Amino acid sequence: MKKNPKKSWWILVIVSVGVMVPFMIPYFTLDSDKSRVPLAPATHEYPILVSHIVFAFIALITGLLQFVERIRITNPKIHRIIGKIYVSSVFISGLLALAVIFYVENFTKSMAFLTLAILWLFTCWKGYRKAVKRHFNEHRVWMLRSVGLTLVAVSARLLVPVLLLLYYILNDFSLPGGRDQVFEVILNVNIWVGLVLNFIIVEWVILKKSKGKNKKP
Repeated sequence: MKKNPKKSWWILVIVSVGVMVPFMIPYFTLDSDKSRVPLAPATHEYPILVSHIVFAFIALITGLLQFVERIRITNPKIHRIIGKIYVSSVFISGLLALAVIFYVENFTKSMAFLTLAILWLFTCWKGYRKAVKRHFNEHRVWMLRSVGLTLVAVSARLLVPVLLLLYYILNDFSLPGGRDQVFEVILNVNIWVGLVLNFIIVEWVILKKSKGKNKKP
C-alpha cells in the first residue's frame, strides 16, 4: 500500500505543534517564575531563553512549510520568502542557544545543546549556500537535514516516556533515587537520543530518495 506523503506531512505538523505549544505557553506570559527550565538568578538567561524558543518555533513552522510542493513548485517566490525566514530564524535561535549553554549546569545536557546548535547552524548554512549557488538537489538534501535537527525539539520530548520506561526496565523495574532524580537523568540525555534518532531517520529518507532516483530510466 502506497503511503500518502500529504497525510504524513499533516501528521508531522499536528504532532509538532501539539508538542511544542503546551511547552511554550508559560513563556508567553514573560513571567520568569513560570519557566520550565531552572534559571540562574540575576542574569539575562530568561530573555535569551524566551527569544531562542520563539525563533526556534518560527523555524519549525517555516521549515515544515518548505516541503509543501504546492508552495515550492507553483509559488517559488513564496517558497524563497519562507526559506529566508527559516534561515534567519535558525541563525538567530542557534546563536542564542550557544548563549544559553553557558547557563546549563549539567555537562551532558550542555554538550547535547552545543552539538545540536552547531549542527543546526552548519546544515542550515550549507542548505542556504547550495540554494544561492542554484544547486537545488543538494539544497533540498541539506535543508532536509536542517529541518530534521529543528525537529529534535519535538522528538526529544516525545521520547521522554519511552526513556522513562526503558530506565524502569533496565533498573529491575524500580526507580532508584526516586521519581525526581529519574526525570533529571532522562532530561539530561533525551536531547542526545532525539538527535541520534532524527539523524538516522533523515539519512534513511535521503538514501531512499537517492535510490529511487537511480532506479528511474
